[in-house]
Amino acid sequence: MPLLDITNPAIIIFLIENYEKENRLRLNWIHKHWEQIQQAATLTREPTNYFETDVIAHNMVGGLPTITRDHVVAGFNRRKTPLRDGKFIPGVKHLRHGHSIVEVGLGDPKEDKRLQKPDDDLTPEPVMRPVDQELTKVLYKSKPEFGRVQYLAKRSKTLPEQKYYFAESSNNEYGWRLKDSELRENSRHGRCWHLTKSLRSRVGPQPDPSHYKSSELPGPSNCTGI
Repeated sequence: MPLLDITNPAIIIFLIENYEKENRLRLNWIHKHWEQIQQAATLTREPTNYFETDVIAHNMVGGLPTITRDHVVAGFNRRKTPLRDGKFIPGVKHLRHGHSIVEVGLGDPKEDKRLQKPDDDLTPEPVMRPVDQELTKVLYKSKPEFGRVQYLAKRSKTLPEQKYYFAESSNNEYGWRLKDSELRENSRHGRCWHLTKSLRSRVGPQPDPSHYKSSELPGPSNCTGI
């Protein structure tokens, strides 16, 4: 809403009339309620000299019985303090106890000097195993027999479990440390596996399935109607 132009004579007359109307209304209200105003302004009781804190304390004392009653009733539904299983809370010196690469048996401090750490050392453990020194020398020899390309080619022939302490990517999950398992199976497409399957079968050796046979030429060679 735009502001009124107080320099306009018509606006000045309008404002004066409103001010006078407001004064008359207030004087009429005061004259109508004069007795109530006089009674409220006169102190007819003895002074108590109460402070604001005394009034607040009086209200608090009046609510104490309710608090006590509710506390007793809520005792049936009050949540108890949970019991902790471990009374001993491990500190910094116990964070790596029993879970380090050396204690698990995946690394040897003699081969990797980075694994030699005190118990209170919180630096992360190495991700990759140390590279063979003979393989590292390939980088510093002349090309094309040696160099970076030949180093990467020979490095790719190393098994993932010989390069990393743990399976760092999803590609390494399948076949990770497969040689350590006692449940290894031979190839399912070799002779040894077919022989083992035939011997372990309940019905003994079986002939080759029909789709192993050579295809027959179409014609009257098969007389199925006779």
